Amino acid sequence: MPAPPETPEPAPKSQPPVITPIRVVIGLCLFIPFVALLWVSSYSRIEPTLVGMPFFYWYQMMWVVLSAAMTMTAYKLVKRDNAQRRAARGEDGAR
Repeated sequence: MPAPPETPEPAPKSQPPVITPIRVVIGLCLFIPFVALLWVSSYSRIEPTLVGMPFFYWYQMMWVVLSAAMTMTAYKLVKRDNAQRRAARGEDGAR
């Protein structure tokens, strides 16, 4: 005698998509400084100078500040995204 057909399991709760616009922004905040400093030929020159400092140096120092700001922005966005996901799942957010 054939086995009775299995009843399908109930569908799990709908979860938010893994790739969201906020996560794309987070990725860009982390990726842009990486590319800006990796592409050395774009800033490997002396002119224009800033207060007598060659472009090569002040460009890199500018990216130190920008990278810190973009990393902080990405961190805050991740915290907010995680809080929203926990709230959507009904967790208390005690962490």
